[in-house]
Amino acid sequence: MSSTLHPVRSAVPALRTLALVGAAASGKTTLVEALLHKAGAIGAPGSVERGTTVSDFDPLERRAQHSLHSALVHLQHQDTRIHIIDTPGAPDFLGQSLPALEAVETAALVVSAASGLELMSGRMMGWAASRGLCRMVIINKIDALGMDLPGLLTAIQAAFGKECLPLNLPAGGGTRVVDCFFNPAGESDFSSVALAHRALVEQVVEVDPAFVERYLDEGDVDPQELHAPLEQALREGHLIPVCFVSARTGAGVAELLDVMVRLLPDPSEGNPPKFLRGEGAGAVPVFAGPDPAKHVLAHVFKVSMDPYVGKMGIFRVHQGTVTAGSQLYIGDGRRPFKVGHLFRLQGKDHMEIASAGPGELCAVAKVDEIHFDAVLHDAAEDEHIHLQPLDFPVPVHGLAIEPRRRGDEQRLWDLVQRLVDEDPCLRLEHVAQTHETVVYGLGELHLRTLIERLTEVYKCEVNTRPPRIAYRETVTASAPGHHRHKKQSGGAGQFGEVFLRIEPLARGAGIEFVDQVKGGTIPGQYMPAVEKGVRQALDAGVVAGFPVTDVRVVVYDGKHHSVDSKDIAFTTAGRKAVIEAVRVASPVVLEPVVNVEITAPEAAMGDITGDLSARRGQVSGTRGLQARTLAVLGQVPLSELAAYQSRLNALTGGQGAYTLAFSHYEAVPPAVQQQLAGQYRVRDEE
Repeated sequence: MSSTLHPVRSAVPALRTLALVGAAASGKTTLVEALLHKAGAIGAPGSVERGTTVSDFDPLERRAQHSLHSALVHLQHQDTRIHIIDTPGAPDFLGQSLPALEAVETAALVVSAASGLELMSGRMMGWAASRGLCRMVIINKIDALGMDLPGLLTAIQAAFGKECLPLNLPAGGGTRVVDCFFNPAGESDFSSVALAHRALVEQVVEVDPAFVERYLDEGDVDPQELHAPLEQALREGHLIPVCFVSARTGAGVAELLDVMVRLLPDPSEGNPPKFLRGEGAGAVPVFAGPDPAKHVLAHVFKVSMDPYVGKMGIFRVHQGTVTAGSQLYIGDGRRPFKVGHLFRLQGKDHMEIASAGPGELCAVAKVDEIHFDAVLHDAAEDEHIHLQPLDFPVPVHGLAIEPRRRGDEQRLWDLVQRLVDEDPCLRLEHVAQTHETVVYGLGELHLRTLIERLTEVYKCEVNTRPPRIAYRETVTASAPGHHRHKKQSGGAGQFGEVFLRIEPLARGAGIEFVDQVKGGTIPGQYMPAVEKGVRQALDAGVVAGFPVTDVRVVVYDGKHHSVDSKDIAFTTAGRKAVIEAVRVASPVVLEPVVNVEITAPEAAMGDITGDLSARRGQVSGTRGLQARTLAVLGQVPLSELAAYQSRLNALTGGQGAYTLAFSHYEAVPPAVQQQLAGQYRVRDEE
């Protein structure tokens, strides 16, 4: 994408935005502390172990000694403001990590030299590439003993492409780094600065034919002249810079700040955000230019429920200028809200500011209507604009919760709903047939953290029951259903008759309700009641008490009575007719199947693959990591992975880890379906 698409660069202040992403324990939070200290934003770097860091300010984070939420900080370096988002590294908290990609120009993958590439590394780089972000890799902990840094750089290039080139190299045994872009020569611990410099220049000039010609004629090009092609190479993913650093000792931290200011894109140089106008196939792209004079377009990428400040919407300004006192609309909302106070965040601290232009990350508080993924705007014609949705993992781990104290049911629901509003990878559901409140998340750690927040932050004691699996039901054949509801109890009675047909649909299609009634046999005013009854029955389940999905219900005939027909009669008729149809349409119970990726010592691989096979799993392959560690990839029914970490610990001596991601639904074996149906009948009789 050419830089000529961004004609307003001079109107954008010196600003950089980046998200630190990557696996847990790679040192992202410690690196943030080192950057803040080196830039003079804090007097001394905090410690994760002591719970004194700026970005891990939550009491639960301090106790766990790792990030649970994304956190914003900012600093000033060489007259340039740098906004940094520190994201959690555990896969369970992708609902916090992924939205950070919507707010920045650059995704910086932090890799521990001690651990190498881990499960989250590839996933975050893939998501960043799919959003068109500029990407870079920061290799941290270069001072650790016995590190194979050349081997790690080779592994990074094998994983993400030969375009991963070092901007600097470690020197002095990892005590400092030497620049390779502006320096044509120098000494380093490995490789050659001169070769690294040449590779960088050649990679950058490739995007501009004029520079290619100069390079071929002159043998070199002054890197000072390469700003525009460098930004183009970053936008196109033609260059992924690699920097070396030790957040603990400070080696390379000052140089990393210089890289951010001198080489990373400002808001006018990154790829524009993927705004769309309209929904579905008819949606058309909308260009949001970083022009402070245009109408406002901003995107809410994080919602925080602060016990003291209240609900806080944190957003990125993409176009226009937001000022304290301005009026903004939320999506297609008809009533604007007034920006009473505008904040810039520094961890838990909120600094009030007068205005925010393109590229700024800021927040507003106490706006109840604000929500995650909302577009804020000040022009009525922008009410149908939204950002292209992120593809979040599907939450499949369920936990039934209830208040320990009777009468707290509504309070518990409200509190959990607040936490769900903060995290797009949490889902709350009330199961009517079992009278249960079930919260779904990405894993055991995800749900355990939610329970801890309920009990420790909001002082709401809860009881939990074993994880529920999000089974579903569907049909595999077409079948008719019919029911006549007739009730006479003196005076006006109830009458409604429905003929319908149920048909299977493709996986993921949901529920379709089709009205094919002709001749007014069911008057139009009663059709919503029929649909209500149908959906009630499908939501409650027929075979084993799980929601029915991926079906089409066609209502094609019926009867009514001019006096006795009522909504309730047709609701009952629709419900019982569709139950009859499902029972004869070869129904099946579907179970969620997940992609599993397990990392463990090479010696344990035989035991792990055998154990997965015993759990009805299929192993699709393995890949080598480093230091005699392998990753096993496969698919397993989620129901077979209850308490799997305990089993994995036993197989690997506590050295194994795994991540799950929803893959698809498929039919359970007949024996499992009989068991689930039997449990449902017993529960129904009780």
